[in-house]
Amino acid sequence: MSNTSVEEAQQAPEWFTKALSTPAETGSVDVEGVAVRFRAWGPVGPGIVLVHGGAAHSRWWDHIGPQLAADRRVVALDLTGHGDSGTRESYGLAMWAREIVEAARAGGIEGKPILVGHSMGGIISFVAADLHGDELGGVVIIDSPVRALTPEEEASRKENAFGPKKVYPTREDAKARFRFVPAQDTGLPCIRDHVAETSMEAVDGGWSWKFDPRVFVREGTGNVTDHRPRCRTAYFRAENGIVSEELMADIRILLGPESIVAEIPEAGHHVMIDQPLPLVTGVRTVLGAWAAADRSTAPI
Repeated sequence: MSNTSVEEAQQAPEWFTKALSTPAETGSVDVEGVAVRFRAWGPVGPGIVLVHGGAAHSRWWDHIGPQLAADRRVVALDLTGHGDSGTRESYGLAMWAREIVEAARAGGIEGKPILVGHSMGGIISFVAADLHGDELGGVVIIDSPVRALTPEEEASRKENAFGPKKVYPTREDAKARFRFVPAQDTGLPCIRDHVAETSMEAVDGGWSWKFDPRVFVREGTGNVTDHRPRCRTAYFRAENGIVSEELMADIRILLGPESIVAEIPEAGHHVMIDQPLPLVTGVRTVLGAWAAADRSTAPI
């Protein structure tokens, strides 16, 4: 391939540049003394909350959120210990679930929000479906083990990644060291670059990552299976992700027979990186199906 062809292949597609040029409203809400930051798109009203995975942050959704915001409010938060939110002495699923609900309210969502959670964010959304099920319109889970540790937690506990945060002398040095966990080489370069660039911050002595390593020793890891969803659920499995067929069978039982379950072809675990448009289509389809069901059961 010629240099010109390589450059053309790496150019950001129009849908991506359009999404990133969509202004995002930013805000913060205090949850038990710690600031929870969020970004929002779309009109104030009914809406959804996008929940990132471990060691990630709200800006993983920058190219996704605007595509879901035409007729609804979309809020993407930084869970505490991640992104621009504050840190805690310890972290747990129940507290993170509460942060999601509070960010939905503060971010301009009216009525019952629908949660869309990836990886660890899917586990938290699943727990929220139990603890706050009466307050939610539904939960969409993306390639999350639900019952097991996330790949980020496994890597941290095996000391393969996410140890004490390193400080790099320059922004370019930090970006060159950015890696997805689990490893994933597929994906549009423009998305990978955007996620890498928004994952670092200036610190004393250089640049480092925007997460607290203590998030991987969270409380309540073994209690996930004690929860049962008390709202509608949907699940997207990535064809090349982390959820085996055997684990998927267990998750189907856990979610119940009425849950919507689908697979995103050719997707790695980080679906928003390598298959963003099929992911948007899938989420839109679930939201449309649930909206139609709501209309059919509404009193005349």
